[in-house]
Amino acid sequence: MKKIIFGSIFDKKLKILKKKNLHLYQQIKKTLQFFSKNHRHPSLRCHKLKGQLQNVWSISVNRSVRLLYIEEVSSYYFFDLGTHKEVYA
Repeated sequence: MKKIIFGSIFDKKLKILKKKNLHLYQQIKKTLQFFSKNHRHPSLRCHKLKGQLQNVWSISVNRSVRLLYIEEVSSYYFFDLGTHKEVYA
């Protein structure tokens, strides 16, 4: 089983979110737990990105919040989170 690793930016944004929006923080934690059990489950709306982000994958927490990660040989490296507009800009 691959490990889930959080980059420093992802971790920092998550800590800030925990203080500002506990409900969204809990949604993200739940999504990550679900991801760890089945990273391709349809409800995550997992998809590979194109263009400048061509080696990056995205999963959805809700209608507007996305988690971005790179799939490596032995891990999933989560490096950014935010609204659709924030992470794809």
